[in-house]
Amino acid sequence: MSSEPESAFDAGITTRRQVMGDEFVDRALARTSGTESEAIQRFVTEHVWDAVWNRPGLSRRDRSLLNLGMLTALRAHEELAGHVRGGLNKCLTREEIVEAIIHATGYCGAPAALSAMRVVQQVLDETRPS
Repeated sequence: MSSEPESAFDAGITTRRQVMGDEFVDRALARTSGTESEAIQRFVTEHVWDAVWNRPGLSRRDRSLLNLGMLTALRAHEELAGHVRGGLNKCLTREEIVEAIIHATGYCGAPAALSAMRVVQQVLDETRPS
């Protein structure tokens, strides 16, 4: 086996953990370990978390904001919740996350943004500072 896929995986898993947090990544990997779905976790780690997230030109903060908009448009609620948590952990304020969803309303439509905001609000409520 070539060492290149392993190094891409290692770089990707490091980035993934930095952005999303160990708990999120551990849960995603455990959920698919030993199943056919394990292959897509590896693929996403190598090709998204390394090849895309580690490209120069955009900061991780910018990439996080873009993800919020794209996941809103796709109505990918499970992924959206994870990226809201990741943004809160590392680089985005609660206000910036809400503003990103409001901004997405103009491009994705009110139904998609309202649906996304329900997901965002749930995560914000769960992570409200004491």
